[in-house]
Amino acid sequence: MRLFVAITPPAGVLAELAAAVDPLQAAAPELRWTSRSAWHLTLAFLGDVDEAVLPELTTRLERAAHRHPPQRLALEGGGAFPSSARAKVLWAGVRGDNRMLAALAASVAAAARRAGAPPPDEGRKYSPHLTLARCRQPANVAILTGELAGFVSADWMAQSVHLIRSHLGGGAPRYEDVGEWPLAAQPHPGS
Repeated sequence: MRLFVAITPPAGVLAELAAAVDPLQAAAPELRWTSRSAWHLTLAFLGDVDEAVLPELTTRLERAAHRHPPQRLALEGGGAFPSSARAKVLWAGVRGDNRMLAALAASVAAAARRAGAPPPDEGRKYSPHLTLARCRQPANVAILTGELAGFVSADWMAQSVHLIRSHLGGGAPRYEDVGEWPLAAQPHPGS
């Protein structure tokens, strides 16, 4: 099974982002745009995971989620990896407490590793984003990132993490929720 752990923004926030992104899609049809139903904030990409690992993985992800408080987030601006001039990925940014979000990402990655599903990119600096499009060849998307620069969604409280299965083949990936666990820890004073 091809799995990842993510936060899913609420429908209203996704609708705001879609209103900003729809005109960009028309202006850059050569990009492989992700569908609104596939928009999420990846915390840990796990890749191919043996189904036998799933029971331990779900137990450990539930524990990890319970150690972290809900987080106030918003989508804001946009950018590209590795750069706007030679982009392979166009993304929307995330506004929130990046330290707390990185701690949550590290916690779910550690849970996956302990369960026997180590993330292939574990150890890489966590960069919260929502993937909007992929480029078949490196492309200059500076105009698109410029158009996204002023975008800010409504704030929302991320209340849970999801384990999601990605089904590949036949065009765009299809996502299936395998599990969801609430973020339950009390926020630290001053957070």
